[in-house]
Amino acid sequence: MSHDTLSDVLRAVRLRGAVFYFVSCRGEWAAEAPVGRDIAAAVMPGSGHVIEYHAVTEGECWAAIVGEPPIRLRRGDIIMLPHGDAHVVSSAPGMRADPQISWYYEMNLRQLPFNLTCGVDVGPAMDPGAGGLAPPVEAAPSATLVCGFIGCDVLPFNPLIATLPRLLHLPATSDSAWSAQFVRLAAAESGRQRPGSKALLERVSEMMFVDAVRRHFDSMPENNTGWLAGLRDRFVGRALALMHESPGAAWSIADLSTQVGLSRSALHERFVAMIGQAPMQYLAQWRMQLASHLLRDSQSSVVSIALDVGYESEAAFARAFKRLVGMPPAAWRRKQEQPAAASGPGAHGAPAPRLASRGE
Repeated sequence: MSHDTLSDVLRAVRLRGAVFYFVSCRGEWAAEAPVGRDIAAAVMPGSGHVIEYHAVTEGECWAAIVGEPPIRLRRGDIIMLPHGDAHVVSSAPGMRADPQISWYYEMNLRQLPFNLTCGVDVGPAMDPGAGGLAPPVEAAPSATLVCGFIGCDVLPFNPLIATLPRLLHLPATSDSAWSAQFVRLAAAESGRQRPGSKALLERVSEMMFVDAVRRHFDSMPENNTGWLAGLRDRFVGRALALMHESPGAAWSIADLSTQVGLSRSALHERFVAMIGQAPMQYLAQWRMQLASHLLRDSQSSVVSIALDVGYESEAAFARAFKRLVGMPPAAWRRKQEQPAAASGPGAHGAPAPRLASRGE
């Protein structure tokens, strides 16, 4: 199909990257991250949803959603947590640490990106020639990682996030061009911290996320369901493309079925089985996402936005918007104009993070 439905969604949900830190890990170590909603206001003020990721630039380690089996990560691998699950990254499977929410608020008070060291160093070593103990020797890093966040909107409607797995593992492969480039850039920038490093990594991380979604899309089994699976279905994908290409058109299930080449009942059943909701319900929610984007990022009047997204009157649009979002469009717009505050536990003078070593 010619219309790029995935790009439509990525633009409308305000995908963006922010906040980077580089971690050099030694000895036995573990770092545990809390659920994304608890740190969203700290790391990405104004974002409705935060996705954390970790890219291994050297060595290897283990990662797991809390309570789930761990996976081994090697140099060049990337993991993402699309649903914001609490998770652990460690030198060995089964380790835990104390998640420090206050540390994420402190992060924004520092110059970004910045470096952290976790784990334990090698203790004093015997020096036979000197007849005693040599000075402590710092252990070589067992792993180095670049970690960051990607923000997006989930309200009023984001069909992409729900269709992604809880943990998205991107192994280092020859065909993962963007992911491999990100890992190389991250490794280089961590050592230099040149002017523009933060902005460069923000943009590249967004491309890395899109590359991750496409790699997941390409690897999905044929019998998968969900929004991404719907994109590649001959009939459902065409119906989605039509609604995204002309969201303000007066679509009906009859119009879509004619364009798609399937009966109304067959298209309805196929769409529901694949996407989880009826075509007209999907269209109504997508129109509200587009409307929220216009309310926030344009100076268009509410009535103009109502017409743009397919409503014949401002009143009908306002009722539909309030039903889904919980407040009238004008009130929602005013709320978005209020500055987002990154205040929270430890926002001023928070302690440094506590990264546990084995046995604690």
